[in-house]
Amino acid sequence: MIFSISGVVLLGVIVFLFFRKDGLKASHAIVCALFGFYLAGTAIAPSIQAGSASLADLLGDIRI
Repeated sequence: MIFSISGVVLLGVIVFLFFRKDGLKASHAIVCALFGFYLAGTAIAPSIQAGSASLADLLGDIRI
C-alpha cells in the first residue's frame, strides 16, 4: 500500500503535534514558518527542494 502526502501537510501535522504535546509555543511555530519562507528565497532553496524530493521518493518506495 502506497501513501502519498504533501510535505506541507506532513510538516503542518508535525508542528501541530509539537504544539499540542511538547509545548511548542505559537511564537516558535511562527518563527519557524517565517524562517522557511525566507529560506525558500535563497540560493540554497533548489538544493533543499532536491533533497526533499529524494527523501520523498525514498519513502515512497517503502512497501507496507
